[in-house]
Amino acid sequence: MSGPETTGRKQVHLAAQLPGIHNVTVWSDPRSRSQIAFESFRHLARTAERGRFDFFFLAEGLRLREHKGQLYDLDVVGRPENLTQLSALAAVTTRLGLAATVNATFNEPYEVARRLATLDHLSGGRAAWNVVTSFDAFTGENFRRGGFLAESDRYARAAEFLATARELWDSWAEGDVRADAAAGAFVRPGAGRFAHHGEHFAISGRFTTPRPPQGHPVVIQAGESGPGREFAAAEADVVFSKYNRLDEARAFYRDVKSRLARYGRTPDQLKILPTATVVVADSDAEAAAYADEITRAQVSPQTAIAHLEAVWGRDLSGYDPDGPLPDIDPEPDAQMLKGHSLFRRDRDEIARGWRALAEERRLSIRDLVIEVSGGQTFVGAPGTVADAIDHFVQTGGADGFVLVPHLTPGGLDDFVDRVVPLLQEKGVFRRDYTGPTLRDHLGLRHEPAPAPVPKEAP
Repeated sequence: MSGPETTGRKQVHLAAQLPGIHNVTVWSDPRSRSQIAFESFRHLARTAERGRFDFFFLAEGLRLREHKGQLYDLDVVGRPENLTQLSALAAVTTRLGLAATVNATFNEPYEVARRLATLDHLSGGRAAWNVVTSFDAFTGENFRRGGFLAESDRYARAAEFLATARELWDSWAEGDVRADAAAGAFVRPGAGRFAHHGEHFAISGRFTTPRPPQGHPVVIQAGESGPGREFAAAEADVVFSKYNRLDEARAFYRDVKSRLARYGRTPDQLKILPTATVVVADSDAEAAAYADEITRAQVSPQTAIAHLEAVWGRDLSGYDPDGPLPDIDPEPDAQMLKGHSLFRRDRDEIARGWRALAEERRLSIRDLVIEVSGGQTFVGAPGTVADAIDHFVQTGGADGFVLVPHLTPGGLDDFVDRVVPLLQEKGVFRRDYTGPTLRDHLGLRHEPAPAPVPKEAP
């Protein structure tokens, strides 16, 4: 039987995301369960672990979105805080990585480093941090900041935030916890000492949490801009990508991987994982019909109008979602949908592109929003889906995928039961975990401990 060690082919990396902050989740489906209850999170995480996925990911927003001044509840509104939820999942999983979005604009390095180090200890080395920044004063109002940082400053703060967190993790060396009863010494006297003085942070003291099992939790990043790609090449272990069309994905993959050398890194030290959806059925035709049904549930008539209003900056509630686009110009400075990053920039350009596409294809408002939303990524019978995923990875489009199911919590059951075994038969996906930590799953080195420091007197 062929396997990863004999085929010589690239291995597919898979992760799962519990959706909810975008319209991917069809919470109105009768098969959908609670978006808050721990059982929903546990079911999806255990399914991912049964499928030998690398990690389970929870995104997070720091303010509830508002549409025309009201809560935008076409998407899921409200979720438990993600590091707390992942800490609970650490107790009911044994190998699955646990990844959380934690914002570097409205948090502080000490508290974030401590919480992530704690999760890494609780899970035996399975923690990951998706480093994000916030772009708007709307979110900042929750934190009394009175404004927000320019994009270049946000990345500068994020880079220093991450560097500071790493200094805190490195403030404990291997062997600092001595627990020497004969000598009456529990830790080395200098353990946890740190001092950081930079543009954004000036802190010093003693870090409370011993060195994490992985050395550093895995760092994830999702920047699409030039500065974001450069930050990923310099600092990240994993990059989330929105590009799941093969031509666009290959271009992004080549660009980001080509930046690694100037930071002394090799291509295998950074995994690029686009987000993707999967629809599996007994036949390709059945899957295609089901995929269309799912897409139209995700982009309801109300969602289509809301997305159009977000770009146009106007109240378009009087327009028929199954009719043509409005013949009025956008108001680019008006905000109808606050807290939604998809529509925060280049709205005039987006509107022109949407209008041209609608005219060319004779699309209604709803059909246009479905078209630009991308639909489902991998659709077909199990063999069709397995072949498509393998082809995407082998031809340089990605190192794997973050799968985002439309149903909570059973949306990955069919994929794990029917597609994963085929990827294993191809020899491109593990049959079992080969190590206990997330760095093991991703083929990344464990961050080495800092050099020993001179002995410090008690």
